[in-house]
Amino acid sequence: MTDAYLYTGTRTPFGRYNGALAAVRPDDLAAAALANLLTRVPDLDTARVDEVILGNANGAGEDNRNVARMATLLAGIPVSVPGSTVNRLCGSSLDATISAARAIETGDAAVVVAGGVESMTRAPWVLPKPSRAYPAGDTTAVSTTLGWRLVNPKMPTQWTASLGECNEQLQEAHGISRERQDAFAARSHRLADAAWNTGFYDDLVDPVPGTDLSRDEAIRPGSTSEALASLKPAFRADGTITAGNASPLNDGAAALLLGSEHAGDIIGIEPLARIAGKAAAAIEPNKFGFAPVAAATKALHRAGLNWTDIGAVELNEAFAVQALACVDAWKIDPDIVNVHGGAIAIGHPLGASGARLISTLAKTLRQGRHRWGVAAICIGVGQALAVVLENCSGDTR
Repeated sequence: MTDAYLYTGTRTPFGRYNGALAAVRPDDLAAAALANLLTRVPDLDTARVDEVILGNANGAGEDNRNVARMATLLAGIPVSVPGSTVNRLCGSSLDATISAARAIETGDAAVVVAGGVESMTRAPWVLPKPSRAYPAGDTTAVSTTLGWRLVNPKMPTQWTASLGECNEQLQEAHGISRERQDAFAARSHRLADAAWNTGFYDDLVDPVPGTDLSRDEAIRPGSTSEALASLKPAFRADGTITAGNASPLNDGAAALLLGSEHAGDIIGIEPLARIAGKAAAAIEPNKFGFAPVAAATKALHRAGLNWTDIGAVELNEAFAVQALACVDAWKIDPDIVNVHGGAIAIGHPLGASGARLISTLAKTLRQGRHRWGVAAICIGVGQALAVVLENCSGDTR
């Protein structure tokens, strides 16, 4: 067994639903991220890439039929480089990263590109096929943008509640107030705006050709707890979750270059971070927002670490309430979590978010001179993934 390392990463700016990236097909979004990634390693012969693994949650439209392979071809990567697409919903690109790391660790690959893509704007409506020809009744087109669809009637109804309703239940179980959620959301916007203004994201984000979007489109610099408090609940009349304290719908792609310890000779640069631990966890589908608690704990155990060793955490903010529930359960300092903003501000294009967490965490570790960090993400239908990174710079506190 060998170790797997992150060498570099990039992502597109994340666009709003029906925003600046709405006209870009998801396979083109992914191809742009791949092409931008490879410009960062000009000494790498792209034919030496063993595989491209991309995550994608929907796959019902222009991202169908293995978007990883399509994007690989569109990016001009040699046809000899294979590609596969994985789907673990919101965790898809983190799952792709874990799959890439395992291939490297077992010696099946030396250089792997991992990442993911989602165009939630362009996710199509679908029509289920009838059970018999020429039915007399009407047929309903079902949106594939987000959430349950074409639900199996055998599934318990408490498991198939909307994502928002599930998190209202989480709020009730953990007593997390609307005020805390709004404050957390305002913090996300404030920190993301500050990170962009100070240049933190300048070398982590590359534009999509043919568009003029240069930074994440959903960030609202003027967000305050007071302004967010005026928004109406979205899922219950007396609820706490609003459009302001939940992640928006977004379009975007991200790509990472992973390799073995000795792959630096092929890639031409030094690694940024080592994949030190990784884990998946699962609980009841309606409690999915709390699943990162177990996933991160397992990943830390596999890395031989405790929370006291961790200097930075990137936790995907699907909802403020679920992020707060996880931070509370871990009993960690909330000030080490998402210090450059999170998905509530930056956005959450489902298939791309996990890879965003990894590249952001690696830079945060180096900037803050932390040795260890955790990236974690909750996943619909009751799952979560987590990865532990070790800063390879040697300059740690």
